[in-house]
Amino acid sequence: MEKGGIEMSKIWQTIKSDIKAVREKDPAIPEGLIGLLEIIFCTPGFQAILAHRFIHFLHTRLRIPLLPRFLGQIVRWWTGIEIHPGAQIGRGVFIDHGMGVVIGETAIVKDNVTMYHGVTLGGTGKEKGKRHPTVEKGAFIGAGSKILGNIVIGENAKVGAGSVVLKDVPSNSTVVGIPAVVVKHNDIKVGDIARQYSPDSHTANILSVSLNELEKNLQVLKEEIRSLGEQVNIQSKREVA
Repeated sequence: MEKGGIEMSKIWQTIKSDIKAVREKDPAIPEGLIGLLEIIFCTPGFQAILAHRFIHFLHTRLRIPLLPRFLGQIVRWWTGIEIHPGAQIGRGVFIDHGMGVVIGETAIVKDNVTMYHGVTLGGTGKEKGKRHPTVEKGAFIGAGSKILGNIVIGENAKVGAGSVVLKDVPSNSTVVGIPAVVVKHNDIKVGDIARQYSPDSHTANILSVSLNELEKNLQVLKEEIRSLGEQVNIQSKREVA
């Protein structure tokens, strides 16, 4: 009985986290009871995640065949969001608008992730076992992004709208493009990072002059060594004679 009470408490806390995420991230949701009713009855992302939690329980804990997949198809028809019963969804995950979102069987979406419509967390068709992405805490996935394969989107990373991500994304980084590339890390643009560790033009000129002087001195040293060698050879011949 006590164990059942703990489980119910965890479920309720998770649902509260999901509601809180919608309130904080969707400016269209009004305050108070009206806002709560809008979340429950008019927010497809919340509805899909709530239904998935029940479906995931049937699939992974009770191991009921067929029914979870069937219920998932009903949820897809109702919300436009397809989440495989095997996918793991953390607390406070927010799917905005949601139409066209697809989350594969072995995908893992951790706490407080935000994603928009048209996002795919899919496979490449070349992997078995764990073949879908892992999205770490606090990540942001822009509309229409395709994240494919057993890769990791790091904590607080951002994926720009319409990007195709095929490789791991470091934490606190922003990626955009097809294929996606890192354009920002820790709020510093990649170009700025390169300049930070590259010499400016004045420093480069000084280094260039110094290298030229070093080459000249090296050449003089080579000549002196050659001359010294010749003198040693001459002296040796005289001693032999």
